[in-house]
Amino acid sequence: MIISDKTLSQKLERAEGRANADFVETRARLDPSSGAEWIEVGGTYAMYDGAESPLTQTFGLGMFEEATSEHLEQLEEFFIDRGAPVFHEVSPMADQSILSLLGERGYRPIELTTVMCRELTETSDEPAELSPELNTRVIDEGEHELWAKTSATAWATEHEGLADFMFGFGSVSAQCSGSYPFLAELDGEPIATGMLIIFDNVCILAGASTRPEFRRRGAQNALLQDRLRFAGDKDCTLAMMGAAPGSQSQRNAQKNGFQIAYTRTKWQLFE
Repeated sequence: MIISDKTLSQKLERAEGRANADFVETRARLDPSSGAEWIEVGGTYAMYDGAESPLTQTFGLGMFEEATSEHLEQLEEFFIDRGAPVFHEVSPMADQSILSLLGERGYRPIELTTVMCRELTETSDEPAELSPELNTRVIDEGEHELWAKTSATAWATEHEGLADFMFGFGSVSAQCSGSYPFLAELDGEPIATGMLIIFDNVCILAGASTRPEFRRRGAQNALLQDRLRFAGDKDCTLAMMGAAPGSQSQRNAQKNGFQIAYTRTKWQLFE
């Protein structure tokens, strides 16, 4: 059994922070004009990936050092100077004094995320039962646009106007140093994506999307199992992922051995 405590949360929050720092650095390398960059303040990672990017926020606030008004002033200045809103995702394992501090500075909670994890071994799972026509694999060099296009196509059908954004986002994600982009193919046609990100012995599962006409074919289950086996072979001992509380994604993760570690709160500065 995995014990949910501050030590576990520090491990998970730092892994996610490093993954997002890798993304921001990759964005800056591929597009220097983007202004993408990140800083560390009091053990907190602050990311800027554009004012509209979901990565533009902090990770680990109050987890590695006690959060202070001085820390928050520096973090707020980092975002405000770039014309971006100020967001912090905060673990419940941080010192509870942070709640009063955020309230006093004009923050309000706006979102919850269930953080889940499971232990891994090289033989964590039996091979997924796939139809003969379904194949999963890590993309080859030069296929990042194919991966991004497949992901964007799946997202665009449900969220109007997201296609271009998700294509650009996916193109960067697929070229990060710690990333392993997975494709699921049916009779050789790309139908679904999944991302695996590895830092030290922790892997993060993200980037799950399936083209609507190919859903309920087992693609995401196959991608999940394949990524977990791959991570185990890379000496990862812990896997993590996030989902909306009570969502289908959370239920699917729990069916595959993930347990809820804690629920994280996203705070936004309104004053």
